[in-house]
Amino acid sequence: MDEERVFGMGDEPLAAPTWPALTEAEAASSVATTWGFDGATIEWHSARPLSATVRVCTGSGERFVVKRLPSALRDSGALAEEHRFMAHLRTRGIPVPEVRTIDGSELWAAGRRSEAGERRFGGELDGFGAVRGGSGEFVYEVHRVGEGGDRYRADFSWTPFRDIEDAAGAGTMLARFHSAAEGFDAPARPARPLLASMHGDVISTFEWHIARRPALAAFLATRDWRTEVPHLRTDLTTVEPLWTHGDWHPTNLLWRDHEVTSVIDFGLSDRTTAVFDLATAVERTAVDWISLREGGPANVRTDQITALFEGYQSIRPLNHAESRLLPDLLPLAHIGYELSEIDYFLTIPQEPRNAEIAYNDWLLGHLRWYETSEGHDLRSLLHDLSAH
Repeated sequence: MDEERVFGMGDEPLAAPTWPALTEAEAASSVATTWGFDGATIEWHSARPLSATVRVCTGSGERFVVKRLPSALRDSGALAEEHRFMAHLRTRGIPVPEVRTIDGSELWAAGRRSEAGERRFGGELDGFGAVRGGSGEFVYEVHRVGEGGDRYRADFSWTPFRDIEDAAGAGTMLARFHSAAEGFDAPARPARPLLASMHGDVISTFEWHIARRPALAAFLATRDWRTEVPHLRTDLTTVEPLWTHGDWHPTNLLWRDHEVTSVIDFGLSDRTTAVFDLATAVERTAVDWISLREGGPANVRTDQITALFEGYQSIRPLNHAESRLLPDLLPLAHIGYELSEIDYFLTIPQEPRNAEIAYNDWLLGHLRWYETSEGHDLRSLLHDLSAH
C-alpha cells in the first residue's frame, strides 16, 4: 500500500489523504506521553481515510496504534463515550485493546515540559495545528496492539470476508459481543459527525438529521430528496436497546486462523440494538457495492451470509421480534451513518465533491438497490435464515 495514498471515496480507488500523515516524532511523543515508552518508530501507515493512523514499535518492543483525529470529529469527551464502552466489554471477556487519549494542546505542553521534549518533537510538528501554540485542533488515541493478525488491513472496508470460515468466526464473536454489551446503560450519543445512528423510517431519518445538522440541511434543501428516496419503514419498538459496535466488518477485527482474537475501531459505537448491528454486518460485507457503483454485478455472498448467521445463532439465537425485524431493517441500517458522513464532508474537511458522492452513490445507490429483485432476494434470505 502506498503510504502517501488512502482509500478513495469512489472516483479513484486510492486518493491523496485529507489529513497529513503522522510523523514519527509526533507518534513517538504520543506514545511516550500516554504510556511512558520511548523510542517509538513507525512500522506502517493506515490507508483508512478519515483519520491519520500508524502502528509503531518502541525501543523495548511494545507495539501501539496511534490515531490522530480532528477534534471537530471527536474530542476527548466524545472519545470517552467509546472508551467507557470498550472498558465494559473488556471486563466481560471481549478482547478489546486498551487505549489512552491525549489532545494536541496537552501533547504540546507535555513535550515542552519534558527535558527531551524538543528532541521528541524535533521541529517536525510546527506545521500541525494539533500542537502549534497548544491549539488542540486534533486529539490522539494510543491503543495497545490487539492480539492476532491484521490480515484485512490492506482491504477496502466494504469488501467480503476471505472465506466462509472467517464469516462464521465474525458471527460467533458478534454474538459474544452483544451478550457482553448487556448491562452497559449509557444514553445514546449526540448527533456527532460519523455516527451509525439507528432509525426505523427513511423520511423521519432525514428529518431527524436535518434538524440537528445545519450544513446537511442546506445541502438537502437544494434536492427533492423526498421523491428520490424509497419510503421504507419498520417498527423498532419491539426490540431492546443495546450499545453496539456499529461498524462490524473484517477490517475491524484481528484474526488467528478463522477466529476473531480482537475487536477494534469503536468510532461508530452507539446505543442501537443487536439486530441493527447484525444488519450492519450484512450491509458491510454481503454486497459488492464497489462493483455496483461501476455498473457491475452485486456479487451477493449468500454463502458468507449463511455462515455469519450460523456462527451468530450458535451463541445468541435471535428472538422472535429480532427475526421479524431484520429483513426490513437491512435497507435502513446505513442511512443514519451516510447522512452523518455527508455532514462530515461538508463541515470538517470541507469536501463537497465527496458529499455528492456519498449522497448519490452510497446513500441513494444503496437504498435503490434494495428495491431491485436482487435486493428483495437478499432480504428474503435473511428472513429464512433468521426464522430458522
